[in-house]
Amino acid sequence: MRPFEAPLWARNPHTQTLLGASIDRMGQEIVLARERVTLPDGDFLDLDWLRSPPTPGPILLILHGLEGSSRSPYIARLLRMCERAQWNAVVMHFRGCSGEPNQLPRSYHGGDTSDLQAVVDILTRRHDQGLCAVGYSLGGSVLLKWLGERRSDAGLRATAAVSVPFDLASAAARLDSGFSRLYQWVLLRWLRQSVARKARRLGHDTPPLKGLRTFRDFDGVITAPLHGFRDADDYYARASCRPYLRHIEVPTLLVQAADDPFLMPGSTPNPDELAPAVHLELSPCGGHVGFISGGTPWAPRFWLEDRLKAFFGPAMRLGPGPFYSSDAARASTGA
Repeated sequence: MRPFEAPLWARNPHTQTLLGASIDRMGQEIVLARERVTLPDGDFLDLDWLRSPPTPGPILLILHGLEGSSRSPYIARLLRMCERAQWNAVVMHFRGCSGEPNQLPRSYHGGDTSDLQAVVDILTRRHDQGLCAVGYSLGGSVLLKWLGERRSDAGLRATAAVSVPFDLASAAARLDSGFSRLYQWVLLRWLRQSVARKARRLGHDTPPLKGLRTFRDFDGVITAPLHGFRDADDYYARASCRPYLRHIEVPTLLVQAADDPFLMPGSTPNPDELAPAVHLELSPCGGHVGFISGGTPWAPRFWLEDRLKAFFGPAMRLGPGPFYSSDAARASTGA
């Protein structure tokens, strides 16, 4: 498959990012079946299934980004691709992201891999024909950290991660600079609303949320104390996935753009930080989960779903047996 190339009208990273976050080119709602999963600590999260029960063949597990859901346009585009390919697919919602606040004061964060482990355990117990996974942005960070923690015990056929903030401190700093503050403003507005909604449900008081105007503010006041970190710096240091990349043993594709407005320029890991099983594709442009390759601003054509289809295709066709070859990521580009 050809490398990503943006059309002349979409070579601005903000055009790529804003259209990628807002346009589902097919429009018609996808019918999903919801399943509620009880977690080891008594809380819950929701799974949205494209096919329930799954048909024979592997399952693609999908992890959304910060405050995303199965309704996010980039997830909907992937689900449509899976539907056309007749793949089994399931979206794992992080706690509180499926439209209903979770039951415990804690929530989710970029380094929390325990919920992913619980979902993988459930899916592999039920289904013996293989599991693949893809994560977007913060979901990609969680997936990569989990893969590095589990190493050879991960048990997945193939994985991919898109537009990942490999270093959370660096990403927080970028989102507090220039035009990227717009994305910070929108995301923090959603996060503050989510915290306030859950606090009302639980009858808890919250800190003055309006004063939390940066991710560092929010993570220092909300994320860190809720999840056992000393402060924002401790959270960023312990939760970032970058140190885990060299330990990944599952064939993994990384799709990144050098102009991603959520990430500091030059923050992409060096080749010597990546395990042999990890294949990085870094495009000069593409924005954050954009990768628009053609069409028009009103009907853009997205490259990313085609790339993921080419990468996962061999693994999603296999039944029980050996894991997907680590050469497949390179082979699917013609490299």
